[in-house]
Amino acid sequence: MNQASLHRLLSSKSEDQSPESFFQLRMATNLSLIQNLFFSLYPEEKHASSFEHLMVLLPKLYETRPEELKLQDMERVSSGNWYQSEQMVGMQMYVEHFNKDLNGLLEKLPYLKDFGVNFLHLMPITTRPSGENDGGYAVNSYHKVDERYGSQKDLLNLTKKLRKEGMYLMLDFVVNHTSNEFPWAKKAKKGEKKYQDFYYTYPDETIPKEFEKTLPEVFPETSPGNYTYIPEMKRWVMTVFNSYQWDLNYTNPEVFLEMLEQLVKLSNLGVDVIRFDALAFLWKKMGTISQNLAEAHMLVSLFRMCLQVVAPGTIFLAEAIVAPKEIVKYFGEGIHYGNECEIAYNASLMALLWNSIATKKTILLYKSLENVPDKPKDGTWLNYIRCHDDIGLGYENQFIEEIGWNPGQHRKFLLDYYCQRLDWSPAKGLLFMYNPKTDDGRITGSAASLLGLEKAIEENNDTLINASVSKVILLHGIVLAFGGIPMFYAGDEIGTINDYSFLEKDDKKGDSRWVNRPYQDWGTIEKLSKKKLPQSKIFHTLKRMVQIRKESPVFADKVQPALYHTGNHHIFAFERTDASSQGLLVLCNFDENSQVVDTSWIMKLGYFAKGEPKDLVSNKKVSLQSGLLQLDPYQILWLKRA
Repeated sequence: MNQASLHRLLSSKSEDQSPESFFQLRMATNLSLIQNLFFSLYPEEKHASSFEHLMVLLPKLYETRPEELKLQDMERVSSGNWYQSEQMVGMQMYVEHFNKDLNGLLEKLPYLKDFGVNFLHLMPITTRPSGENDGGYAVNSYHKVDERYGSQKDLLNLTKKLRKEGMYLMLDFVVNHTSNEFPWAKKAKKGEKKYQDFYYTYPDETIPKEFEKTLPEVFPETSPGNYTYIPEMKRWVMTVFNSYQWDLNYTNPEVFLEMLEQLVKLSNLGVDVIRFDALAFLWKKMGTISQNLAEAHMLVSLFRMCLQVVAPGTIFLAEAIVAPKEIVKYFGEGIHYGNECEIAYNASLMALLWNSIATKKTILLYKSLENVPDKPKDGTWLNYIRCHDDIGLGYENQFIEEIGWNPGQHRKFLLDYYCQRLDWSPAKGLLFMYNPKTDDGRITGSAASLLGLEKAIEENNDTLINASVSKVILLHGIVLAFGGIPMFYAGDEIGTINDYSFLEKDDKKGDSRWVNRPYQDWGTIEKLSKKKLPQSKIFHTLKRMVQIRKESPVFADKVQPALYHTGNHHIFAFERTDASSQGLLVLCNFDENSQVVDTSWIMKLGYFAKGEPKDLVSNKKVSLQSGLLQLDPYQILWLKRA
């Protein structure tokens, strides 16, 4: 039982149901965990006064919580794990690329509701440097809205409307670093030691050079190394991501206390899910790669336990694009099991799906997923086929080798396949951050372009167009059914292709990720009634699949998906079940040719017990031929068992 479940149990037995009484209950319940975490990071003999500060701070932060949100907090805790519901369907977007600004987004809520989206992830909307700013991830403020998006009043109007419509909002908390224009950084540059200690700053290169011996490079092409010299400060500062992003020094408890205040202010704007950006990097230790350290997990859990006291209706998403065995740790482990983040990106599934598209085989997909440790029952995945970022090839070398492939050569093949280095490949992606030292690289491109639609339209090839449409539906169909929150990237629901306009902009042309951050094509959306358009086929099929998901509790993330081997390496199969014995069997063909599956095992599962089952995707009954089930090229079946 995690802390949220304990709060729910205790509040149900309490006679006093006031928000203030519930706050005191949460404070008492979480106090021992908060104390243990705090002193594990900040030894009591040196930092007792900082802990006392935290004990005074938490009630003060609670008092700043709007009354409407306090009542919502109580409702959410009592209702259980709302984020595991089959009703959850998300969409990620840059506001300015979707429809100008926050008010423009507000105008388009009917479109989102019509498609079935009730969970929005808006890319950073707070103030940032005017030049390069990593797409807003170099923050000048954690809660002040950049004027290009509107005002804080506009954001509050949006969050109020979302609550009224039963929709949820996720915003980023860039917890690892600030911009070099953040108030703390400005004071540090002026020589204020207090704020120089908020970052990793050093008077010479001695310590930075020791760190560099083991620190990898995040952006080797555009920002090599992990330190930047600041002439006006006459000090070196750690800048793991970019020279204008200064890493916060969480070994200083004052940084944690200040950032907790920033976190609560963000939550109080009506944010339902906080995306903890780059949380794997939070704790730095010489002699390590300073990623996924135990202290980073303790720090995230400390944030979680504190915010749970102040604003329990707001939950965390772990933005940790790391190996599968590392990802599940961000749900919490050991004594903190289930008490770290409620949601985590299923980056493993995402990367494995792209591998299966390129190889047309599911061997690595099965081998990898079968070795991912189970998540806590109160956690859930955010499933997606791509996001605003690049696609990394973070597969386990051991599994690649067990299949009989060479890991280096296999990754090279994937880069060649998706980045236009193989004439026969239908994909039109771009290479991102290739590191010649390691031969490591990543992939950028919209889903439709990576799946062949852009090239097929250029060649006016109907066969390739139909195949690419099927692939778009296949991958989204998997994430809609796999278990967790499905997240679309805005434009993918209408098959939007790459946007090359970034090449004409000085502050963007060096970052190929902008190719997969297209502007929403409202002209195409106006033509969706023309059913023969590939964009219309994608939109209407996915819209129907979203509706099917929302109508069936079997899609809720209550039970782990069960994987089934079919004997056909082109096929991926898994089953979802619920407490009422309902079942959903998902069968996916990753090959360009039709494939067959022996159905004896499917019959044992009861899917043909009442005659031929219906495929929910095509709305047609599925028939057998000599005991074999045939799947068309890139077809996905959702078979429902009553």
